Amino acid sequence: MSVFKYRALTKEKRTVAGLVEAPSEDMAVEILRDKELKIISLIEKRARSGNFNVILDRIKPKDIVMFSRQFSVLIGASVPLVQSLKLLAEQTKKVKFKGIINEIADEVDGGARLSDSLAKRPKVFTDFYVNVVKSGETSGKLDEVLTYLADELEKDYDMTSKIKGAMIYPAFVLSGLTVVGIVMMVFVVPKLTAVIAEGGGELPLATKIVIFISDFLAGYYWLVGFMMVAFIAGFRFFMRIPAGKRIIDNIILRLPIFGKLFQKIYLVRFTRSLQTLLKGGVNITKGLAITAEVVANSVYRELIFETKKEVEDGNSITSAMENSRYVPVMVSQMMGIGEKTGRLDSILESISNFYGREIDNTIANLMTLMEPIIMVIMGVGVGTMVAAIIMPMYSLSSQF
Repeated sequence: MSVFKYRALTKEKRTVAGLVEAPSEDMAVEILRDKELKIISLIEKRARSGNFNVILDRIKPKDIVMFSRQFSVLIGASVPLVQSLKLLAEQTKKVKFKGIINEIADEVDGGARLSDSLAKRPKVFTDFYVNVVKSGETSGKLDEVLTYLADELEKDYDMTSKIKGAMIYPAFVLSGLTVVGIVMMVFVVPKLTAVIAEGGGELPLATKIVIFISDFLAGYYWLVGFMMVAFIAGFRFFMRIPAGKRIIDNIILRLPIFGKLFQKIYLVRFTRSLQTLLKGGVNITKGLAITAEVVANSVYRELIFETKKEVEDGNSITSAMENSRYVPVMVSQMMGIGEKTGRLDSILESISNFYGREIDNTIANLMTLMEPIIMVIMGVGVGTMVAAIIMPMYSLSSQF
């Protein structure tokens, strides 16, 4: 797919300029003519080299959220489906996303269903997204479903953004401390320990450990780098193996402090996604199958598939969840009540709202505790350096 820069005249004789994405120059000309534009110039835009341009043009969750919100507003305002897609494509800044929306608009204009066109692009629109849209098409309430979908996507995006924001500060500080520590060990500590070693005498254990680490980093830095790369590559490979991913996911759920937070996050993803699908008209077994892929944790994924099997066998939706350590009793009990009363979607919404607030409170508490924890870590690091280097040097100077 190529990108062409054009200048053209509208029917009102007004000059316009922009970008159009097409497989070839001839196709670009056809697309512009379909828009009733008279072409003045059409030049293929050369892609900038490197991955930076690819990263900038990558379609992010925020782009899907904005697209869904604007799409729901246009459909709610009775703007025809194809025209709505064309309007969204015109105001989308990312060339790649603009091209995808234009392709969808052309397919829908040619008689394809919107959900089928979205399903052809699984890297952009998830199975969850496609099925909610399909349910809106089937029920004839596409505007309502899109509005509801946009609301739920915004909630999920806001939750993810808060979690990432909470992790930025400690990650930045700890990364800085690691870099400073390595620089100290490689360039500064060897000079200080050389003075201590020349003074003779028995060195403290802490000093011996610091000297060993410093010598190892300075002499075998290439091995350290290789080990780090090998560890990252091995970890990524391990995560691709189902058994390996399950082990890591299980460890994440058992982590002190953070384990409970991740459990709440996965529960909210499950309840919110299932509620959205049920409210959109998707049946419960298909909703569970789709939700299992949305949760992104193999432990919960297995639990949801087990729940799906129980439902297909005629049992309660809570049969498998009641025996799981990762599902609070309150959640299974409330879902059981919702199932019996026929108000499962409303109960799931209440659970999502409750645990959403719990996540906000947990993140706020973590941010409050993070500063003293980092100060303690810094204090331990500085104290170790003092005990290992400064104290022996002080003892050495006192001998003179």
